[in-house]
Amino acid sequence: MASLNPRLARRRPRSDSGAELIELAIVLPILLIVVAGIVDFGFLFHRFEAVTNAAREGARLAILPDFSDSDVQERVKQYLDSAGLDRAASVVPAPTYSTQTLGSGATVNVVTVHVFYPSNFAYLGPFARLIGGSQRSSIMLKGTSVMRLENAAAGGS
Repeated sequence: MASLNPRLARRRPRSDSGAELIELAIVLPILLIVVAGIVDFGFLFHRFEAVTNAAREGARLAILPDFSDSDVQERVKQYLDSAGLDRAASVVPAPTYSTQTLGSGATVNVVTVHVFYPSNFAYLGPFARLIGGSQRSSIMLKGTSVMRLENAAAGGS
């Protein structure tokens, strides 16, 4: 084995004291975008569940014979209020009543309730615009519920 040059052996390796700071500067924006995405999708999932449950509540009321379409729409908006969503932003069309044929050939009367609600991305939208991403910062959530009418005479008032 060749002996080491004594001049090279005396040299100290350069300091790496700033490497961690540079790595943090590179990784931190990516980490913040990931955290913002997790938070935004958490809020999105909460709103989607509220919209879906509001449609289900409206359908439950719509299958009962003594309630009008406006009662159903008001119940849906009350549910959205209780979930912390803005009732004015929601779109709740009148329930639709129809007949569906089952696989066995039997027909049943059903009611369908739709609820539409715009959901804004609070954190991801601004990040996406910073890096030249999509200008779209909201998505329209749709909740639908279909329930069978127990009483064939009930069919929308």
